[in-house]
Amino acid sequence: MKRLLLPTRLAGLLLVGSTLATLAFAPSLVAQERDLSRASPEEVGLSADGVNDLADAMRKEVDEGNLAGVVSALMRNGKLVHLDAYGYQSIADQEPVTEDTIFRIFSMTKPVTSVAMMMLLEEGKFSLDDPVSQYIPELANLEVAIEDGPGGFPVTEPANHEMTIRELMSHTGGLTYGLFSRSQVDSQYVAANILDTEGTLQDMIDKLSRIPLRQQPGTLWHYSVSVDVQGRLVEVLSGMPFDEFLQERIFEPLGMTDTGFYVPEDKRDRFATMYMSGQNGLTAPNDGFGGDYAAPVSFHSGGGGLASTITDYMRFTQMLANGGEFNGERLLEETSVEAMRSNQLPAGMDEIPGYPGNQFGLNFALVTDPARNDGVSEGSYWWWGIGGTWFWIDPVQDLVFIGMIQNRNLGYARQLQGISKRMVYDAIAE
Repeated sequence: MKRLLLPTRLAGLLLVGSTLATLAFAPSLVAQERDLSRASPEEVGLSADGVNDLADAMRKEVDEGNLAGVVSALMRNGKLVHLDAYGYQSIADQEPVTEDTIFRIFSMTKPVTSVAMMMLLEEGKFSLDDPVSQYIPELANLEVAIEDGPGGFPVTEPANHEMTIRELMSHTGGLTYGLFSRSQVDSQYVAANILDTEGTLQDMIDKLSRIPLRQQPGTLWHYSVSVDVQGRLVEVLSGMPFDEFLQERIFEPLGMTDTGFYVPEDKRDRFATMYMSGQNGLTAPNDGFGGDYAAPVSFHSGGGGLASTITDYMRFTQMLANGGEFNGERLLEETSVEAMRSNQLPAGMDEIPGYPGNQFGLNFALVTDPARNDGVSEGSYWWWGIGGTWFWIDPVQDLVFIGMIQNRNLGYARQLQGISKRMVYDAIAE
């Protein structure tokens, strides 16, 4: 199931150019093998021309040199109507991107961790309003930064309450990343190398126990290592290593055979290269961004550690769109999925910073204003990864879209997301 690529022009290198229809109906696609039956756009209320325009729009980004390659998928009413692979997973090797190309999905790991947490919630292992410290005592009695202090250490006060699991799962627990904001607490995260890939989740907890919270729990949505902490919670609550829990409880039941925390040798030929787009075209970063995923790791990041394929992630997202079930395997009850896509922000917090017209559920952003989200329906839930992958699930229109690229230009990645959203909703005929 490889070499679906048709010739393209990339970054000034002219190969063979032509306008090509979407691959949605190519008989060689693996859709039925992956238990997602195919349908024509008209069968599910979409315009065939609109779906072709979607494919052309994604391919245009490759032809114009903005991307090495892109894979995209659109499902409606549980049927696959578009699956297109175009460009290269490696320009240097002239290796075509395919629906089996393995991508670093980074923060699209977070929804997977959320499913693991909700499975344990259903088993009665915890309640959403339990304090995190009930299960991870190292995080009890944390101080909170209130202003800058001498020597790089902030002036603090006691937390007004213990961070809850609900707050942890909605990025309102007071944690940070150390990467996306500037404060003395962020600087301490960087100095401690909080997400040390050579450490463990427990090592991360030990470091967090010695650093104040950035803000009082429940007062602010702030993107953070919260989902990595959830990975440790999964270990404590289940008695299993986090990677083994995901493999046994999620990946194997769903048939996600190419998803994991590293890419083994027999799959390395399918692993995409990371690129950076800019004024000089596409370049491969030489700073090690994202890592090479070549060997097993000790730090299993619940917030950003997975690599996957679009076909694996199709199974995962369609399971959520189906209310927790896929191909006869039920991972979650519908009520759990509904909780995940329900607003969990504290009263008075209308939307999350940086994402106008969005609130936040349990590890998902939630669209509240379609007009500020390129027409995506109110109630849709979504997220994306820092390497360029993105997805959304629209329960109003019963559709799922996934896009996968490897481009660390975040501004461009968000532009591409907007293009895909406008093209998808323009294709809806009924």
